[in-house]
Amino acid sequence: MKRGTNSTIDALAETIASEIGHASSAVAAVCRLLDEGATVPFIARYRKERTGGLSDEAILAIRDHLHRLRELEERRETILHTIEEQGKLTKELREQITRAGTRNELEDLYLPYRPKRRTRATAAREKGLDPLARSILEQRGIDPSREAERYVQPGGAVPTVEDALSGARDLIAEAVHDDPDVRAALRTLFSERAELGARRARGATEEAVATYRDWIGWKEPAHRAPSHRILALLRGRNEGVLTCFARPEDEKALELVRRKVVTGEGADARLVAEAADDAYKRLLRPALETELIAALKERADQEAARIFANNLRSLLMAPPFGTRAVLALDPGMRTGCKVVALDARGELLASETVFPLPPKKQMAEAAATLSRLAERFRPEAIAVGDGTGGREAYEFCRELALTGKDGTSLPVILVSESGASVYSASEVARRELPDQDVTVRGAVSIGRRLQDPLSELVKIDPKSIGVGQYQHDVDPGMLRRALDDVVAGCVNAVGVELNSASEELLTAVSGLGRREAKAVLRHRAEHGAFRSRRQLLEVPGIGPKTFEQAAGFLRIRGADNPLDESAVHPERYEVVERIAADLGTTPAELIGNEELCRKMPLERYVEPAGSSAATSNATSAGSSEVPTLGLHTLRDIRDELAKPGRDPRDSFTEHRFTEGITDIQQLEPGMRLNGVVTNVTAFGAFVDVGVHRDGLVHVSRLADRFVRDPAEVVRPGLQVTVTVLEVDLERKRISLSMRRQDGAGSEDA
Repeated sequence: MKRGTNSTIDALAETIASEIGHASSAVAAVCRLLDEGATVPFIARYRKERTGGLSDEAILAIRDHLHRLRELEERRETILHTIEEQGKLTKELREQITRAGTRNELEDLYLPYRPKRRTRATAAREKGLDPLARSILEQRGIDPSREAERYVQPGGAVPTVEDALSGARDLIAEAVHDDPDVRAALRTLFSERAELGARRARGATEEAVATYRDWIGWKEPAHRAPSHRILALLRGRNEGVLTCFARPEDEKALELVRRKVVTGEGADARLVAEAADDAYKRLLRPALETELIAALKERADQEAARIFANNLRSLLMAPPFGTRAVLALDPGMRTGCKVVALDARGELLASETVFPLPPKKQMAEAAATLSRLAERFRPEAIAVGDGTGGREAYEFCRELALTGKDGTSLPVILVSESGASVYSASEVARRELPDQDVTVRGAVSIGRRLQDPLSELVKIDPKSIGVGQYQHDVDPGMLRRALDDVVAGCVNAVGVELNSASEELLTAVSGLGRREAKAVLRHRAEHGAFRSRRQLLEVPGIGPKTFEQAAGFLRIRGADNPLDESAVHPERYEVVERIAADLGTTPAELIGNEELCRKMPLERYVEPAGSSAATSNATSAGSSEVPTLGLHTLRDIRDELAKPGRDPRDSFTEHRFTEGITDIQQLEPGMRLNGVVTNVTAFGAFVDVGVHRDGLVHVSRLADRFVRDPAEVVRPGLQVTVTVLEVDLERKRISLSMRRQDGAGSEDA
């Protein structure tokens, strides 16, 4: 990101602060930290004194606003330079361009000076008709026909008066099209009064039209159109099935343009009115319609990216089963079910193939194999993939009632296998399990997803996980940035065990990238496990700045310094040592002692920037920065010492589907079923009730109150109770409700 001077950053911060509602001093601090190379998770966690404790969401918003404003400034400089090179940059125009606050305003001012392709107005200008057009546009009451006679060239470029007037109309139409005031007024009309809709495209086949039949002839106010509808329409347009439109009524737009440009009442004014109508229909309407559709697409993309990001966050932060051994089963009908045994760290111990499902249905042999694996490896749960045959395999495993090492029945847990096949064939899977085929890799992934969803799902392209709406229609760059932010936020919120983390997990750590992650893994392989965070500085490519950004998010179980197992940043170790000494104990004894932590006199340890203590902390941490130590950070230190290594994820709870319901044909209206939310969209939530087909809870049926955003009440992984409203067997659609008045309700909302 391009850096700026202090005055430039302060000016940008003022603008951003006015847009998002945070103090300009905090915004300026975030901008400077970003320019210094700090990451969003690092700023949010370890620089609270400088930002006033802004959340990571606020810091992300500031980052995005800063990027947009800097892009706008770069465009402004390009436009000024281009017009200046043409020798047309007046003082007034420079001031207008400097004051322009949006990209549209800038482009409107630049439009008359932009290089143009050859047009009808270009041809008229070449015929020398510019003076005629200007004299008519002044609307002083002249007779256009008489004035045009002066430009007639019998047998030449302008053979008749009508040819002269036609050329003048084209030039006036271009002037109207280029007028910033006209465009601004029309843009407001389009944004407030345009209707978005679709017609059947010429040449569309009946088969193609069937998918989009509901959209043909449909229209609604464009500014109210929900994101999923916009993306559906545009997909139909891109597939050549629909022709989309987004514009206000022509008469309202024409009336507005005439008011802007027609100032007289004579024949010349009537000709200007004709040219204005032509300008709108031929030039302005198509341009502004295209612009509006692009703006609607951007808005829809942002909303879809937000929904996808929220869903992904819920999946990544799903409660982990933990470091416990499991059996994992990847269901298969024809080729059998692959079963793997994983140790508590997710390492593959053994694999088998069993056939408890049709067509072979060798249930006795399958039961014997699973019993033998359970007896040998003593797992604490059985994970079953939820793909084809998943519910049947789940029921089979439950009926076996295998016992764990404590003598109780092993819980059987259905696990989403969305994207598991993508992982199985990926380079990551080949690197981790080089000697195994894709079926074994898939089963391993299912088991690891149960143990730690975050660690496993970061290995898969988020778009393959199967949440969100129309994600393949969303701007790829926008979606990638949103999802990368979510992955980074989740990984750094949980923390990463340095000595066991995969390359993908390390890559998401603040300050580290793919190259640094590979370097860490090479160092780990060559020199053995890390004993301290400071050993990171021995890794080639990791210097003081990278160490500063990453160290607090990395954990070392059994480290020489117990603080290396916590989220306390190394730059604060000296402070912890002073606090422990003042309390008459050691850092090791202070960690986990909640009663002692409550006695910490935090105010005593506040250090302003530039103090000798702060300088000492920064130097010992390998950083050149001299950070302030205030109550924000001291409270975080106290909370971390009281409960070291806190996992922000919820505790794991087992979900069970309604017994005996395994097929959509068993469903009847009025049934109450246990389910799990699998996906949240702008129009509702999809719920798995264990019948191989998710049902839809429309947004209007999510709660007994009005719900604007489904994410207010549901998230992927939420266990709910639903009521069946309708079952369409032909289209395999299930309509569900979570409203209590329909007999349903959320179990852990």
